[in-house]
Amino acid sequence: MCRVLNVLLALLSRFLFAVHGIVTVWRVVVVKGEPCYWLLLMGVALLGVEMGVTIKCTRNAEWKWFSPMVFLYLSTVIPSIWFLELNLLQLKLPINSSSPDLRFLSHIPVAVGLADLEPENWVAGLEQTMLIVLVLGRWLMPKGDMSRDQLSQLLMVYVGLGADILDIFDTFKEPEVKTNHAVIIVGLSLFSWALMQFPLVLTQTNPPYPHTKIHLKPTRPEVLPCHYTSCCSSEIWSLLLTVGLQDGPFLVYRLYLMVRENVLNQLMIFFTCKNILIVMLELYRISVVHFELHRPGGRERSPGEPQRQTERVEGKRFEDLESRCQEVNENTDES
Repeated sequence: MCRVLNVLLALLSRFLFAVHGIVTVWRVVVVKGEPCYWLLLMGVALLGVEMGVTIKCTRNAEWKWFSPMVFLYLSTVIPSIWFLELNLLQLKLPINSSSPDLRFLSHIPVAVGLADLEPENWVAGLEQTMLIVLVLGRWLMPKGDMSRDQLSQLLMVYVGLGADILDIFDTFKEPEVKTNHAVIIVGLSLFSWALMQFPLVLTQTNPPYPHTKIHLKPTRPEVLPCHYTSCCSSEIWSLLLTVGLQDGPFLVYRLYLMVRENVLNQLMIFFTCKNILIVMLELYRISVVHFELHRPGGRERSPGEPQRQTERVEGKRFEDLESRCQEVNENTDES
């Protein structure tokens, strides 16, 4: 029953991605007037193959660290957004009502109403719905090895990332920027770079258990230590990716606009200050987690903090593991 449910969720999430990808590429074909742009659908066309491989090769119908489904969806949507934004910058073409792509939808009243929208509204709507689809698709797809707590945290992170990424398009509306080809190219590059966070899933990393230290005598090469400590936790990796893929580049971009392009208004100053504060807090959090992870004793519970049932169970497991490791050492010394 669980396997069938995973297959249904996989179908539903990929169908959602495919529908939005098709609408986005259709809009590019309408604006450009060239059928060759239908080749942008290659990414969503591979979703069926990706689904078959994922279901066959994984236990929970989802990969652990990386989502090929989200990557294929973004490989279709990101180039389409580029074409639409560059069209707004350079061509400013009106909607061609005689286009065959509009004729085959002309009998649908909703499609006729959509065809009358301004190009700016089309692009803004597709960009905003793209991030909504990313969150809904991640929610609908099988959660894999993630717990519900990890999934809820990931969805909340996605919502925050999406809202911050959309802020980059507000800079394109500034009078000093809206006709600057180089600045808009850089902004679209940062937008694409920031979206590379969505195929990654860093909540899968299990936190280390520093509560009990187990020492084994290296008497034989085949006797391995029973304790392993990771250099970085999943939280540190997640924060480093956020700084490197989004907050850091966005801060540099906004500072450049303020210093070199003289984009000085209340909104730009607010978002720049927000970026500075976020980067400082993320770097502070990275240092706190790193030193807390590597200090003697690790993240131990304070004496006044009540011990939860799960902590008591974990402590019992480590006590049993330590006793078994001591028995292995004693047997090794006797032999």
